[in-house]
Amino acid sequence: MKVPIEVSARHAHLNQADLEKLFGKNFSLSMEKKISQPNQFAAKEYIAIKNGDKLIDKVRIVGPIRTKTQVEISKSDARTLGTKAPIRLSGDINDSQAITLIGPNGSVKIDAGLIVAKRHLHVSPAEAAKMNIKNGQIVSVAVSGVRAIVFEEVIVRSREEVDKLAFHIDTDEANAANIEGNESGTILE
Repeated sequence: MKVPIEVSARHAHLNQADLEKLFGKNFSLSMEKKISQPNQFAAKEYIAIKNGDKLIDKVRIVGPIRTKTQVEISKSDARTLGTKAPIRLSGDINDSQAITLIGPNGSVKIDAGLIVAKRHLHVSPAEAAKMNIKNGQIVSVAVSGVRAIVFEEVIVRSREEVDKLAFHIDTDEANAANIEGNESGTILE
């Protein structure tokens, strides 16, 4: 079964309190464009992230607002920041790395929330049933081409009205496989 590949660049998910510390009281995100997963969007707003004297600017915010703030980066970004961000699924931020967020109106240090997003496969429950896979299952995804590769340890994420078919990898993984856009992979079990 072929699945579209999407490259997830560094980005932040913010809770309302942190958004207001960074951008001002009662601030709301502005949508730049919708992204593939239902009800999510790339915001027009950016922040910087800082660890000690090391900084990465232009980190896109992805909306809508969440209950917990988290920042998803690549391993290369973690090296740039001098941190050992753990590889985790989005939302799994317990005991992850601290990071300082900088916005136009202020900054906030979060004690946990910096992660390298673990590769995963979004799929609706109906599509998952057709593919004979289920939420939480581990699969592999093969990518052909000049830098053919098999991505192992891919976690299936299948939740009602939340997941649309897409294989998500970070920029380091995409570069390793020479993925530049519009590629697809094949699920292996």
